[in-house]
Amino acid sequence: MIDKANIEKTNAWPFVEAKKILRERKKNINQKGKIVLQTGYGPSGLPHIGTFGEVARTSMVVNALNHLTDVPKEIITFSDDMDGLRKVPDNVPKQEMLNENLHKPLTSVPDPFNKFKSFGEHNNEMLKKFLNQFNFKYNFKSSTDLYKTGFFNETIKLILKNYRGIMEIIIPTLGKERQKTYSPFLPICSDTGVVLEIPIIEIDEKNSKIIFDNNGKKLEKSILNGSCKLQWKVDWAMRWYALNVDFEMYGKDLIESAILSTKIIKLLGKSNPSGFSYELFLDEKGEKISKSKGNGITIDDWLRYASPESLSLFMYQNPKRAKKLYKEIVPKAVDEYLDFIEKGKTQNELEMLLNPVWHVHEGTIPKEDMIMTFSMLLNLVETSNADTKELLWKFVKKHKSNISEKNYPIFDKLVGYAIDYFKDVIKQNKKYKIPNEIEKKALIALINALEKCNDNMQPEDIQTQIYTVGKENGYKENLRDWFKLIYEVVFGDTNGPRMGFFISFFGVNEMKKLINDRINSCFQK
Repeated sequence: MIDKANIEKTNAWPFVEAKKILRERKKNINQKGKIVLQTGYGPSGLPHIGTFGEVARTSMVVNALNHLTDVPKEIITFSDDMDGLRKVPDNVPKQEMLNENLHKPLTSVPDPFNKFKSFGEHNNEMLKKFLNQFNFKYNFKSSTDLYKTGFFNETIKLILKNYRGIMEIIIPTLGKERQKTYSPFLPICSDTGVVLEIPIIEIDEKNSKIIFDNNGKKLEKSILNGSCKLQWKVDWAMRWYALNVDFEMYGKDLIESAILSTKIIKLLGKSNPSGFSYELFLDEKGEKISKSKGNGITIDDWLRYASPESLSLFMYQNPKRAKKLYKEIVPKAVDEYLDFIEKGKTQNELEMLLNPVWHVHEGTIPKEDMIMTFSMLLNLVETSNADTKELLWKFVKKHKSNISEKNYPIFDKLVGYAIDYFKDVIKQNKKYKIPNEIEKKALIALINALEKCNDNMQPEDIQTQIYTVGKENGYKENLRDWFKLIYEVVFGDTNGPRMGFFISFFGVNEMKKLINDRINSCFQK
C-alpha cells in the first residue's frame, strides 16, 4: 500500500485530477456509489493515436483514484456515431460511394471496407480492437444505440422543456447567418436519411415533437427514439446529464464547447463534470493531427516500431503541452521509457509516484536491467547487418554471453522493434558522408589507434583513445565535430551512441573493419 502522506504530497497530474474529482463531485459520487469517467470518440475517420491518448490518460486517473478511494469506477468510451458524415476522409477507399452518403448518420453510411454493417460500426470496431490490446477497462457506448433504444428520451424531453433557455445560451455565440438557421434538434429526414440542420418553427412539448420547414413543407417530427439527434454542444451536455458523468478530459480546441455545455447542464439542473483540457498532437509539419487527413504516425505504425508502454509514456508526459507526433520521435520515447525504468530502481516511494512509468504500469515499475538504449540497438542493427531477431540476438550474445531472451523480455521485444524501425524509417533517410583527404587521414588514424584496444578494455578507456586521435588530427578545439564526422561516415547520421561503449559492445576488430569499409565504399561511389 502507498503511504497516504506521500499521496497527499505528490503533484503527479493523475493524482491532482483524482483529488479534484473527489472534491468537486463528492455529493454526486456518494449519491450513485460510483465514479463515472467519460472519453469521447468521433468515428468520422479511422481511430488515431490521439484517441488512444484520451483513454490512456483517463485510465491513469482511474489508477490514481484506486489509491484514494474504494468507490467503484467506470470509464465510458462514447462514440458519436450518429453524427452526419460531413466530409469524406482522404485515407479510406470508395470515395465516390462515401460522397453519395454525405450528411447521413455514420451508422447509416455503408462500410467502404466491406467488413461491417456501416462506416460508423467499422470505425468503432477498429477503436475497440486497439484499446483491447492495452487491456483497458472500459464500457463502450454507441450514440446510435442510446438514441434509438430510448435511453436518452427523458433527458431529450428535458432539453425540449428548456428549449428557449438553451437557445439563449447558444445563439449569442453564433454569427448572424448561423443564428437564423440554428436549432438544438437535428431531425433525421424520413425520405433521404440525412441529418437535417434546419430551423424549428415551433415546438410541441406535450407530444415531444418539433415542427420545421423543409423546403416549403411544414413537417413535424418526434424527438424520441433516434428520430432526431442533438447539436454537438447540446448533445455533450445531454450525455453528461443522462450518463451522470463525473470527469471528462478533452482537447484544447473544445474548451469553448465545454463552457457552453456546462451552462446547459446547469440549466437542466445538474452540475458539470470535472474537466481536464489537454494540448493537441501535431504532425512533423506542426499541423494538428486529423482523423480525416490521416497525418502523423498511425496506431499500427507505433506498435510496429515500439512497445505499447512507450506510447503510454508519451501520453503521460506534459499533457498540457502541444507535442509533435511522428515516426522519428519513437526512439526518443523508447529510450525515455527505459531510462525511467532504470531510475525506478533507486527511487523512494514519493519519487516513484512522480515516475511516469509507475503510472504507465498502474503502480509498478519493471525490474529488468537495460542492456543498451534503443538508439544504440538501432545502430547495432545497421552495423551488424542483422535482418532477423535471431541474427541480432546472436550478435548481442556474442558480446554478452550471460543473457537470454527469456530473462530480458523488454529487450527481446526491442530487438524486433529495432529491426522494423531501421528498415522502414532510418534506412530510407541515410546519407553517408564522403570524407575529404584530411578527414580520411583522421579516420585511418582512428583505425590505427584501435589496434591498441581490445574487447576486454573498459568503454571509457576506448573513449579516451578516440578523444586523443581527434585532438591529434585537427579537432582539438572542437571534438564535437570529430564525433560528428565519425557518425556521418559510419552511421549516416549527425548523432550516434557513445562511441567507447558502442565499440566495446560491437567489437574492436569489427569496428576497424566497419570504418575501413565505409571509407572505401564512399570513395568507390
